Amino acid sequence: MKAGTLFIFSAPSGAGKTSLANALVESLPDLVFSVSHTTRPPRPGEQHGVHYYFVTQKDFEEMIAAGRFLEYARVFDHLYGTSRAVVENLLKQGKDVILDIDWQGARSIKQQMPQAVGIFILPPSRAALKERLTLRGQDPPEVIERRMREASAEMRHYDEFDYVVVNDEFEAALQDLKAIIRGEPEARRPLTLDPASLLQE
Repeated sequence: MKAGTLFIFSAPSGAGKTSLANALVESLPDLVFSVSHTTRPPRPGEQHGVHYYFVTQKDFEEMIAAGRFLEYARVFDHLYGTSRAVVENLLKQGKDVILDIDWQGARSIKQQMPQAVGIFILPPSRAALKERLTLRGQDPPEVIERRMREASAEMRHYDEFDYVVVNDEFEAALQDLKAIIRGEPEARRPLTLDPASLLQE
């Protein structure tokens, strides 16, 4: 059986990465998410082994010491990590795997698994990104401004990835991603946006 491919998705908050990844998994039968480990408690409706592997702080730290994570990070008061065994087992089964992580986690994984394919998803403009964050209706203006500053810092790392996809039109961006995952990157739309321009606005 041919081994699957690991795809690393990164993007600034509001770029539409999660919606695109969910649509890809729904439409491509051999594409799956890697389920991460976390020390935070389950939220209502979340299931162990489906949404996350929920473990204790002690168990997580023992996994770190044993080198069982490809990458891990602390987010606020909880730890999140990508299990090496989970990813490797899925790849051995011939599954293509999506990891939804930040650029730092992506860098760590590429160092360990250079064959992984990194995809950075960008908004069409800073104005569009701010509009999307605002239309969510979830955050007050000061939080949106903080997210915009964080986005600028994250987008500076776009050139560390193998591919850049601009989420200007959802369906078009989805087709670009499908072309990459199917191994036909030449079928993508030409990249008309200079990613560096997002850092200069």
